Amino acid sequence: MPSRGVVRRVLLLSPFALLILLWLATWPPVMPAPEAVGAAWRPTESWLYDRQGRLLESRRVDFSQRRLGWAPIGDIAPALRQMVIAAEDRRFASHGGVDWLATAGSIRDALSGRRARGASTISMQLAAYLAPQLARPGSRGLWQKARQMRAAMAIEARWSKAQILEAYLNLAGFRGEAQGVTAASRQLFDKPPSALSHDEAALLTALLPNPQAPPERVAERACRLVPGNCRAITALAAQSLGSARRMRIDPGLAPHLAARLLDKPGMRVATTIDADIQRIANAALARQLIGLGDQRARDGAVIVLDNATGDTLAYVGGVGGGSTASAVDGAGAPRQAGSTLKPFLYAAAFERGYLTAGSILDDNPVQLDTASGLYVPQNYDRGFKGPVSARSALAASLNVPAVRTLLLVGVNAFRDHLWDIGYKGLTEEGDYYGFSLALGSAEVTLTEQANAFRTLANGGRWSAARLIERDPDAAFRAVITPAAAWITADILSDPGARAGTFGLDSALRLPFWTAVKTGTSKAMRDNWCIGFSARYTVAVWIGNLEGDSMRAVSGTSGAAPVWRELMLALHRHAAPQRPAKPADVESRPVRFAGNIEPPRTEYFLRGTGQPLFGPAPPEARRARITSPLSGSVYALDPDIPIDRQRIRILVSGAVANHRLILDRRDVGPAAAQPLVLPGPGAHRLILRDAKGRAADQILFTVR
Repeated sequence: MPSRGVVRRVLLLSPFALLILLWLATWPPVMPAPEAVGAAWRPTESWLYDRQGRLLESRRVDFSQRRLGWAPIGDIAPALRQMVIAAEDRRFASHGGVDWLATAGSIRDALSGRRARGASTISMQLAAYLAPQLARPGSRGLWQKARQMRAAMAIEARWSKAQILEAYLNLAGFRGEAQGVTAASRQLFDKPPSALSHDEAALLTALLPNPQAPPERVAERACRLVPGNCRAITALAAQSLGSARRMRIDPGLAPHLAARLLDKPGMRVATTIDADIQRIANAALARQLIGLGDQRARDGAVIVLDNATGDTLAYVGGVGGGSTASAVDGAGAPRQAGSTLKPFLYAAAFERGYLTAGSILDDNPVQLDTASGLYVPQNYDRGFKGPVSARSALAASLNVPAVRTLLLVGVNAFRDHLWDIGYKGLTEEGDYYGFSLALGSAEVTLTEQANAFRTLANGGRWSAARLIERDPDAAFRAVITPAAAWITADILSDPGARAGTFGLDSALRLPFWTAVKTGTSKAMRDNWCIGFSARYTVAVWIGNLEGDSMRAVSGTSGAAPVWRELMLALHRHAAPQRPAKPADVESRPVRFAGNIEPPRTEYFLRGTGQPLFGPAPPEARRARITSPLSGSVYALDPDIPIDRQRIRILVSGAVANHRLILDRRDVGPAAAQPLVLPGPGAHRLILRDAKGRAADQILFTVR
């Protein structure tokens, strides 16, 4: 039996043992240092800025919450700091983490059966943010509350009051998924926390106890903080917290560029984009697509480059609207080039001396044998102009002369030339593309197109375009001679030369000097307009990203109006000057035999000019059948009178004393261009010379 002394000692030691056990049982989680909390903060967004530091786009990368940048205490409006302390912890400045007076009052209320008042201090709430297990649902008993108190006291021992309030306001949850005062103020009021008004601060403070409360409940609580301005606060709550509030916290100017450049939370990327030009490009493209209607064309893209620096001043990958593929970047998507590659083909022919701007090219039907059959190029309007100058052929975008020019330059040489100009998507050999490369059968991107035409604007010097502000300036390298580039640009700036296809008063004609080329791809899937002044290059694409054809959209009604609007906006303060003529370019007055084209002043590489141009005389050309084309298939229509379905036979070259033989039957002299009515089946047409020899022959079929 223990002695009285032992019992007395046990009784004396028991309270101390109990205190030690309680002390150990309520041991709080380790609280981090304030510097570690700020360093560990990771925004859920990334940000894209323009060249002047203006926000273009924010992109959500982490979808677990919505956090923006950490707001230092000095960048938070004083009104918000004061209201939060008054509403959440009025003795914040004097207690050491636990407000014992408030705690005693809460215990008294609980014992008397009244509703207990909250006794959690800002420091205790911060402890729960830093150690979520202290506020886990279902674990809010006395033991967890004691641990939270001890954690708050540990924080107060190492943190300053300013650091505690700063961390609390950055970690607190506000409306929806917004965490932190920056996300809340941007999301609800579209302003930084430093610019919050008194009423806005009251609303944010009123959200803290119950962030998801209805707007009228939040307004009621905020009115108690600012009693004299309840009507304005109620209206503000309805406007900023209601369901109609648009949940965007950025201008939304460059979503496709943001998706391309931002892939990690917290990234801040400064671009070469000019927000003003980007906004103009967005608006111009959106207006044009609305005007066309989504039954004609749904998508578009715009690039604007500074010629001297290569800076990308606008990058519009799309504007949504009626698009069915709005997430696809139209500026970076490979599309068929159409006629937009022709300037580089003619430039190659000029610099090699194969052609001059006055050289005559034949725009008549042509058929070329290829591995996959006959290649028969057609012009956009299905008509032929006969002999035309290279200037007119390029400016009016005629297809047959372009194919003839490709025969001079060579398919492989032209493909290599395009690669040098920056068309890196042309990874196959030239034979893969064939003669259709002259007409833009290859796929290119709008970014490649813009920088290629910028090369012409810079006198044939190519450099990589810039998108990121910190990227070094790219070095120039010569890919086209200055003389050939200048002559090509001069042709693209000539409204008279393009009048045969586009008219004299199209969207391509501006009140100042510009050079421009349009293009339309096969089956009307893509419409391009790319041009430049001495200062800027503007490239526009319009089409359907899903690949279906456009309806009733031409070169001047699709992309050209957007190009025109941008060019006018870019030069509204000063008209650009015509580029100076290089020293190795000479001008001479020229005439054309047979008045093929009016007399004019033409430009040549020095030493290649001549005063008179004309087509080769008939006797210098081989006699041949130009229509029907060999391999053609004709179908008789039962709804059309049979005598209205005759086929005219056309020939070219020296055909005097030549006769036409259709299926062994003489149908008359070749020069008479007779009309024939062959029946269904296969037919052979022979052109015989004066000695009865076959000068040419073709096969065609009638069904």
